[in-house]
Amino acid sequence: MLVAFSVAPSGTGRTDGSVHDAVAAAVRIVRDSGLPNHTDAMFTTIEGEWDEVFEVIRQATEVVGDYGSRVSLVLKADIRPGYTGELEAKVDRLEAAIDNDG
Repeated sequence: MLVAFSVAPSGTGRTDGSVHDAVAAAVRIVRDSGLPNHTDAMFTTIEGEWDEVFEVIRQATEVVGDYGSRVSLVLKADIRPGYTGELEAKVDRLEAAIDNDG
């Protein structure tokens, strides 16, 4: 499965509203997990089995809680049993389709 998630604290007390330290702590947990992952400007996507993916997301959410009085968590999942390597394969199929249209 692929799960794209965004996690951020609120009530940080920072006057600039920045959450980059909290997000960095969460992304560090994802990267240390050893599961395939990708981070962009809006989400981090992680690939693996249900229990392992959601354990990493739980840990990332908990560490973000250290940075504020509340945590916001947004999830989007692609659950496709029997498929692995989809973090890159889905993009490869898209790029191939784009190239074929030219």
